[in-house]
Amino acid sequence: MNTKIRSITILVFILFLITVLFFSAIRKQPVEFESGYRLVMGTFARVIIVASNPDSAKKAATAAFAAIEKVDDLMSDYKDDSEIGIVNKEAFQRDVQVSESTFEVIQRSIEFSKLTDGDFDITIGPLSALFRKEKETQIASTQEEINQAKEKVGYEKLILDETNRTVRFSIEGMKLDLGGIAKGYGIDKAIEAIQKTDALGAIVDVGGDCRCFGIPPEGRKSWAVGIQNPNINDDSSENELVMKLKATDRAITTSGDYQQFVIIEGKKQSHIINRKTGSGAEGLSSVTIITGNATDADALATAISVMGTKKGIELIEKLKDTEVILIPSGQTEFIMTSGADKYIK
Repeated sequence: MNTKIRSITILVFILFLITVLFFSAIRKQPVEFESGYRLVMGTFARVIIVASNPDSAKKAATAAFAAIEKVDDLMSDYKDDSEIGIVNKEAFQRDVQVSESTFEVIQRSIEFSKLTDGDFDITIGPLSALFRKEKETQIASTQEEINQAKEKVGYEKLILDETNRTVRFSIEGMKLDLGGIAKGYGIDKAIEAIQKTDALGAIVDVGGDCRCFGIPPEGRKSWAVGIQNPNINDDSSENELVMKLKATDRAITTSGDYQQFVIIEGKKQSHIINRKTGSGAEGLSSVTIITGNATDADALATAISVMGTKKGIELIEKLKDTEVILIPSGQTEFIMTSGADKYIK
């Protein structure tokens, strides 16, 4: 009799334990929070957070946007009071001290300039100014204006003091434009901020440039990122995708001439400038880089847009853990590095 009672007691305890564990698992089911789009860094950004509860998810999203906005406040050349704005105004007259973050991005930019033989160059500012004027006036710059601007461009003309974190221009009229790398850096800082919270996973999307980590939304094995069709002219089809990519702990960045450009006298001029010609990059409508962090991805996507297909593929094939997917102008066929296909859904 005692044995029978003991068996029943054990069975009841086991059933109780299973019930407790079951409801505990339900309570701990991760939740997904999507921020919606917000205007930052001159484009639209959003974050998707996977966390154990809604409060943790919202806290992580707030931290992410604060990190992006801080980078924008430091590095935007559209803001006169940003560090880059002050550098552009005063760095020919004096050494301008900047924050660790800004100095880090400038140093990384010079590394990419050397890697790409100047096809990536943050001193492109004088030529960027011509593009902005063309966009506003719809009048093409003269060859004289382009030549004068080119004389003020060149990462070799930057003078950096690593000990004091100062920047100096060797030629009057130089200007920095971090548009080809700062967005990626802002994404990386947002991911760092999220990882300091209780979030289990997230994706940060700033103007179509993304980085993800950790657990994806429920029901998915990985995070999903789309590549837009760069050759669509119909606004109603602007979100048409030509490819979907799957990623875990990856950054995916796309550059091209299909979103920011100006058409003057029937010719399309990309906002990505080739410093050697002084004109917009040609030949590639879309360059998608897949690598470990968004800073590198952003800079490489910009550089490859200038370098072109052959040189671009050759460079990326030499880089560890990095792939590229290219779409030539006017085409929809893809040209990819050897390891890119593993990311295609």
